[in-house]
Amino acid sequence: MFAMRAATAADVPAVEALVLARSAWLEDRGLPSWRENAADLAGQAENPDGDVWVLVNDDGRIVGCTTIQEQTPPWGWTDEELAEPSHYLYSSVTDPAYREHKPGTAMALWAVDHAAAAGKTWVRRGCNFPELVTYYENQGFTLAHEVQRTHQRFYLMARRAEPVTGLGEELKLGHQAFGFLPGRRQ
Repeated sequence: MFAMRAATAADVPAVEALVLARSAWLEDRGLPSWRENAADLAGQAENPDGDVWVLVNDDGRIVGCTTIQEQTPPWGWTDEELAEPSHYLYSSVTDPAYREHKPGTAMALWAVDHAAAAGKTWVRRGCNFPELVTYYENQGFTLAHEVQRTHQRFYLMARRAEPVTGLGEELKLGHQAFGFLPGRRQ
């Protein structure tokens, strides 16, 4: 069973350990990692505005984290898209030891449901690897734009905010219970 909650300053060491574990996993596969930025990413858990969320297991161990912004970054989106109420999801990191439970998908589905409950129309996110595009497409996001930003290509993705049914047993969120069934594509 997992639960999502707002991150606190007390979570900084656990979030940093999470980022470092994911960094080691990425490096073992010859991929770029967040190792140099682990402390900065973890420090965002202290944000008093509560835009960093953590996914915890039954023992309270942090197995994932993500950041939700009220505004989409302005580059790459049309003026019409920027005018639509949305949440922007970024800096999602999961513990590779929990990979079989699909914590990244659990957080993404939670974010879609959370945005709907907040009256948003969209959940948007960006990434800079084609492999992540495929991963996010499997979570129901669609590729909206490809943007060249300085020396990096970015893929901007979106999914309509909506209540997510079938999230109940595996993912408890505050006073609401939603199920997420590992291994089932939502």
